[in-house]
Amino acid sequence: MRGMTSTLLSPRGANRRGLVLVVLCFVQFMLILDDNVVSVALPSIRDDLGFSSAGLAWVVNAYFLSFGGLLLLFGRMADLLGRRRIFLLGVTIFGAASLLCGLAQEPWQLVLGRIIQGAGSAMASPAALSLITLLYPSTQERARALGIWGGIAGLGSTFGLVISGALTGLASWRWIFFINLPVALVALVLLPRLIGESRASKSTRLDVPGAVLGTLSVVALVYGLLQAGESGWHDVTSYGSLILAVVLAVVFVVVESRTEDPLVSLEFVSNRTRAVANVSTLIFSAALFAMAFLLMIHLQTVVGYGPLKAGFAYMPFCVALLAGMWLSSRVVMKFGFRQSLVVSFLITAVGFVMMSGIEAGDDYVTGILPSMLVTSLGCGLSLPVLSIAAVSGTTGENAGLGSALFSSVQQIGGASGVAVLVMLATRRTDSLTESDGSVRAATEGFSFGMMVAAGFIVVGAVFVGTLLGKVPTGSDEPQPDTHEPARP
Repeated sequence: MRGMTSTLLSPRGANRRGLVLVVLCFVQFMLILDDNVVSVALPSIRDDLGFSSAGLAWVVNAYFLSFGGLLLLFGRMADLLGRRRIFLLGVTIFGAASLLCGLAQEPWQLVLGRIIQGAGSAMASPAALSLITLLYPSTQERARALGIWGGIAGLGSTFGLVISGALTGLASWRWIFFINLPVALVALVLLPRLIGESRASKSTRLDVPGAVLGTLSVVALVYGLLQAGESGWHDVTSYGSLILAVVLAVVFVVVESRTEDPLVSLEFVSNRTRAVANVSTLIFSAALFAMAFLLMIHLQTVVGYGPLKAGFAYMPFCVALLAGMWLSSRVVMKFGFRQSLVVSFLITAVGFVMMSGIEAGDDYVTGILPSMLVTSLGCGLSLPVLSIAAVSGTTGENAGLGSALFSSVQQIGGASGVAVLVMLATRRTDSLTESDGSVRAATEGFSFGMMVAAGFIVVGAVFVGTLLGKVPTGSDEPQPDTHEPARP
């Protein structure tokens, strides 16, 4: 494994793993940030480009759909065709699509740009995570590197709201896309000089039937969840898409069980540690994405913050998240994965319960900030540990697949959480509006949504505490891989 690491790095980058990690993490931050960076800017985008109410939702949904739907396909392509190659191609596509979004003059142009952005993200994200997994082989190194990676991903999922509020309030919504260009450019310039090519040593063909079925299944699932969030679960498009997703998933499993070189082998997904980590990530992501959405809406509609103030109100959340991320690897090394994850989940749940009590007129320092700090500390401790467990035992043959599966679960969890919890909160609000008034009803709806989110996290803690065993790192196992020298 050590020898593999040295061949993965170019001669110029042999002592620069830290710089490689920084560049890859900044790219991941950019990709995850674009999940929700448009949230605060949506009213400005609607007024500027003339979106309808239904069409505006696709500014968000198009990215979710493309990113989540294509992850497994491109993750496996990275293993077979070269992780650096797919990563750089993905960053190039993402950067070009960001420019298209920023320059959009018509609604369809922005939606198309968001679809292409999602495709670029689906290429770059799993390839980057698999490179980090291979660069840091030992237990302590991998824990720290993936701890940073997971924390940065969590930071991106919340910091997008800060950036969106600041840029929309101070400049223009277009700058939420233009800021991606410098990050993409730096990655494209530096990575080819620092890291060599990496691909699976076993020569296999891409499982095209599996790729098509897997992609369509995930796309149908994410689309159904997004439509449920917009139109409700009674809408035929919502449950029709979810039924189609289940049917395609069943066919996918049958096809994969009969394929010599499957896109996703049953043996791979049945690994206990990775299975528990991915299910836990699904639950955690559902609660986290829903929390970010509900809290931002609550601060603006009930507490009375404008977009800029709401964005800056999130800043301490990001700081505490970084603190949790910094502590995460140290906690894991001392207490182990299962204990660390259970405690960090419970801390997050406590933060959600505290957050459910935010009401109109609450002072920021005493009524809002404490719950945000507790929640973000728990998230910072949780996300890196989930990242490590989700790719445990992956090798040079399947690192891209493991990374793609983890990222896909995050996206599906996020879409599920927003669809389910926002719907529950909205129904609660609607049922109380006539009797309690709009402000009180909105507060009750938000509180109910946050309590359900806390319940999700507690279920996740029980699941981890019951089923997660020892997390192997794979550092002592032979890791077959082939590498090409880096080209300046």
